[in-house]
Amino acid sequence: MLGQMAPYLLFGFLMAGLLSVCIAPEFVERHLGGGGYRPVVKATLFGIPLTLCSCGVIPVVASVRRHGASRAAAASFLLSTPQTGIDSIAITYALLGTVVAVVRPIVAVVTGLLGGLLIWRLGEAENAAAGQAAQANPCQEACCAGKGKQSIWRRALIFGFVVLPRDIGLALLAGVVIAGVMGALVPHDALHHYLGGGILSITAMMLLGIPLYVCASASVPIAAGLIHLGASPGAALAFLISGPASNATTIATVWRMLGRRATFLYLVTVVLSAVGGGLVLDGLAPTIPAMPSPVAHAQQSAGQPFLGVGPLSALSAAALVLVVAYAYASRTSP
Repeated sequence: MLGQMAPYLLFGFLMAGLLSVCIAPEFVERHLGGGGYRPVVKATLFGIPLTLCSCGVIPVVASVRRHGASRAAAASFLLSTPQTGIDSIAITYALLGTVVAVVRPIVAVVTGLLGGLLIWRLGEAENAAAGQAAQANPCQEACCAGKGKQSIWRRALIFGFVVLPRDIGLALLAGVVIAGVMGALVPHDALHHYLGGGILSITAMMLLGIPLYVCASASVPIAAGLIHLGASPGAALAFLISGPASNATTIATVWRMLGRRATFLYLVTVVLSAVGGGLVLDGLAPTIPAMPSPVAHAQQSAGQPFLGVGPLSALSAAALVLVVAYAYASRTSP
């Protein structure tokens, strides 16, 4: 699995680094102020390509609130951003196929728009307080610090191959290990009877994801492992939506910055998007190619050279591990 996703993830790291120098948080802040639905739409669209995890997005949201963003726009950004990013879309394509790689960001857009519009219409009235202060984190520092001191390429490479792997690397590798354990200990489709589709299995996968802290990239190998166990594509998608979009830290932050009613609407949005997106994907399943099972593929080819992957994938896997190791060992700052 590491070999299958490593080339795409390394490419995603590079693209994320370039985005970090092209779309800075200050740029986002300038476009999210004011009322109405337009900041909601902008917040959702800005959040899709940005590579910020469930925890990394919190200081950015606190900052946009301090600079005048509405509750609705802040919630839209908080809902859409953790679900996707250049790196997670690349991994989704590598492990789960084209259809899920396309559907996932579409659902993230719908989630951000739905949550923002609900809070705009049904949330508490805005007050003068702009939000709570938050400490900076490595992702935010990478976008904001050191400008003018380093070349664009150097800043992009530092963010893409040092700061970002330092932020998600261990969680990502842990996800691969979890998926590998699933494949090693449980036969393919062993739990299909319980996870194979329908609203109950989709709801169960959604409930599994809500309390967990799992970033958009690290959730993909786990979703691949769930598909190996017999989960339907829709159930796996429900996990991919609810896991990154909600966890205890995010919910507490939404409560503190946006209020009680907004928190309730936020959670309602996650539930509706996860269940609705799962049902839609399962409904499309008969008309699309079969969902790949990279875990089963790895089981079948475990005795082949390079563990069933080509030399490029094997070298990419080694390079990915080295990048993550260097990121955690390095003291390089953006």
